[in-house]
Amino acid sequence: MSGELFLRNRQRVRAIDLRLLRRVVNSLLSDLGVNDFDLAIHLISEHEMTRINETRLRHAGSTDVITFDYVEPDRVLAGEIFVCVHEALAQAARFRVTWQEELVRYIIHGILHLRGFDDLRSVARRRMKREEGRLLKKLGRDFRLSKLARKRKVTA
Repeated sequence: MSGELFLRNRQRVRAIDLRLLRRVVNSLLSDLGVNDFDLAIHLISEHEMTRINETRLRHAGSTDVITFDYVEPDRVLAGEIFVCVHEALAQAARFRVTWQEELVRYIIHGILHLRGFDDLRSVARRRMKREEGRLLKKLGRDFRLSKLARKRKVTA
């Protein structure tokens, strides 16, 4: 696999093991047959997500995940995915899953958008949700996603 994966944690709601997350994302890309990529994933706060959503997309408020595709058709996968960790926490409670699973689901969702999946029409949305579920289940078997929660260092 060749490519560049940039992970940045720009939020303080949860401490996240970025090394493990990098392994999870690389495995996901490999499972999808993506061998050449330039991908940035930003874990951000609700405040920053609201700002991005309102200024770049002209939508009010926060959201769970925003994906920007920087590639023309028939070229390498390239883009940026912004994931709101606060939304992952809230939605995980709502759907009775772990926040780590919800976080990975958002990353899967963003990557599927970069692979051409669409969730605007109901048929396409169901297809995308099925693929998200399949990929999340596989990653859950391959990795202990609960380990994405990193303990914060206590300073005296």
